[in-house]
Formats: sequence, C-alpha cells, structure tokens
Amino acid sequence: MAALSHSEIERLIACPTCDAIYEIDQDEAETIVCPRCHRNLIAPERRAGLTLVALSLAAVILVAGAITQPFLTIERFFLSRDRTLIETALAFEGPLLVLSLAVLALVLVLPVVRLALTLYVVGPLTLGRGPMRYAREAFRAAEALHPWSMAEIFALGGAIALIKIVDLAHVSLGPAVWMFGGFVLVTAFQNTLMCRWSLWKALER
Repeated sequence: MAALSHSEIERLIACPTCDAIYEIDQDEAETIVCPRCHRNLIAPERRAGLTLVALSLAAVILVAGAITQPFLTIERFFLSRDRTLIETALAFEGPLLVLSLAVLALVLVLPVVRLALTLYVVGPLTLGRGPMRYAREAFRAAEALHPWSMAEIFALGGAIALIKIVDLAHVSLGPAVWMFGGFVLVTAFQNTLMCRWSLWKALER
C-alpha cells in the first residue's frame, strides 16, 4: 500500500467506536454519522462553543458545592455524623491512604483539571479570538485525561455501597450527592456534545 501524503491524511477521520476510517472534505460543515455503528463523527452546531463553556462552568459550580456541602449523614445508636465528599473519598487510613488519594484524584482532581483545560481551549474561540498559547497541547492533555476521569464510576460504586450500608446504619443523602450527580450528568453531556474534529480544525486555523 502506497504511503499517503500529508494532504490525504488530513482528509481522513477515524470512528472512535468501531475504528472505521473515512475520507471527508476539509471544509465539511454537515453532520457526519458512521454508517457502521451510527456514531456521530462530526456534529458542528451553532453556538456549540458557548454551550460547552456554559456546561463547563456549571460543572465547576456543581463540584464546588459537592465538596463543601454534606455528602452523607450516618446515624447509628443515636449517634449522627456528616461526611463530606472529600471525607468519603479519603475513608481509608494507614497503608490504604495511597488508595484514598488515588480515588480523590480520579474522582475530583482530574475531572476539574480537564474542565479547566476545556475552558482554556474553548473559551477564547467562543469569544471570536484566536487560540490561546499552547491551546493544542492543552486540548491534547484534556483528551488524554478523559479515560482517567472516573467520577461516574465513583457514583456507581457509591450507590452500590449505600445498598450494603443501609442494613447496618441509617444513611441520609446530603445535598452534595445531588450536586455530584448533576456534575456527572453535565460532564457526560458535555463529552457527547463536543465535536473534537471541529475543535482541532479551529485550533489549526
């Protein structure tokens, strides 16, 4: 197979779901769907950048509230104690403290860093300005952090743990639970809305 030129490679796009490769027009502005798995490959929308910025800011506000507000209230034998999200993530002590720190990083630190990088990249483009310095490196780092941002995994694991705890003590959900759930939903919706092809093209220009 002959080697492809740079211009030919620039016209190729790979489906992130089934790895199928398609050739597209450089100036394509329509929505393109993978014929094999029906995944949206290109979905540029008007004001999509403003929506991404709004969702990122909303996610930051939600995660700030989730950190400061009570996450769980545990009552047992007439004793009650409130636990914040950070205290819940750092539940282990001693040798398992390293595991607790890893959980905190995957659940809170990395998602917030990824949101900050997204705002750094998308914000100036939304305002009609050119990309910020090192915007491409920031966007590449944000995409690399995506598989390691496991807030939704923590939410699922927390729900399973609550089912087991209710037999041992009375557990009341605090406002931070709903804020953290909203943070997970907003982040997931932002990931589906983001058109990475359009962002890369905007950063190249």
